[in-house]
Amino acid sequence: MANLRDIKNRIQSVESTKKITRAMKMVAAAKVKKSENAVKSARPYTRELVGMFQKLLNSVTEYSKETLKIKSAIDDYPALLDKREIKNVGILVITSNKGLAGAYNANVVRDTLKRIKEYKEQGIETYLFLAGQKGISALRKKCQILGCPIVKKYYSAVDTPSPMEAREIAEDMAEYYVNKKIDKVEIVTTRFKNMMTYFVEDWQVLPVVGVVDIHDRIADEILEPLMEFYPDMHHIVQKIVPMYMTNIFYQALLEAQASELASRMTAMSAATTNAEKMIHDLSIQYNKTRQTAITQEIIEVVSGANSLS
Repeated sequence: MANLRDIKNRIQSVESTKKITRAMKMVAAAKVKKSENAVKSARPYTRELVGMFQKLLNSVTEYSKETLKIKSAIDDYPALLDKREIKNVGILVITSNKGLAGAYNANVVRDTLKRIKEYKEQGIETYLFLAGQKGISALRKKCQILGCPIVKKYYSAVDTPSPMEAREIAEDMAEYYVNKKIDKVEIVTTRFKNMMTYFVEDWQVLPVVGVVDIHDRIADEILEPLMEFYPDMHHIVQKIVPMYMTNIFYQALLEAQASELASRMTAMSAATTNAEKMIHDLSIQYNKTRQTAITQEIIEVVSGANSLS
């Protein structure tokens, strides 16, 4: 009977787990649709903005900040558009604050470590800007071994992506770029495709090499300068550069959030299915064990009766 009790306890334990995974699946399913709509709604704007930004850069003949009012590093567009020898790279790594999302966080961390090792082989140092508790936890010890400092940590940005959160990240990385602490700005994020698929990608933000096409690829076509500026080109570019950087970071956060929720929904769906299968197998085992115990008791009763006769 002790064996039966153990099996019954296991069934109850798996039942409790199934309730949790089913609830998490439903929560993720409710959130992922809203997140998917946000991603798809933002992509056309991002595509047009970076296209206009590329066209603008092709029309600007010189960079100057003599007449500009620079309040922060992100307003110093001549320094942000400066291309120099790459000795240090700043990488924004976007993961989630919560687990139970399948291999989502592990894939992002794996790609990040690969990038760090590639740069290290080239003699380039990396500085990490980490968004998401899971990435922070996974990379903290690894970075101590590889020697890649963690500069900034962001938590709320991955749960509730907003232009304000993206602006904060953009300003931090712009400050490091302007001060020449880093010579390149990258993002390691995931691109959402559908409820079942996402891709881990590396986006180069600075120096600008072409239009970051959020839908397909990086395009580098050169457009003819056909623009006229008022009051002057320098003030216009100063306004557009922060918009470009902020929007790229915001788009990356949206893509990552949708990918995380889709991955969690898929993982919890698989966990619920596995729990149901385990309950079925345990129920069969319980019935067989119970039948064996009853049969054994009957045999003992019959044997006892025969010995008395």
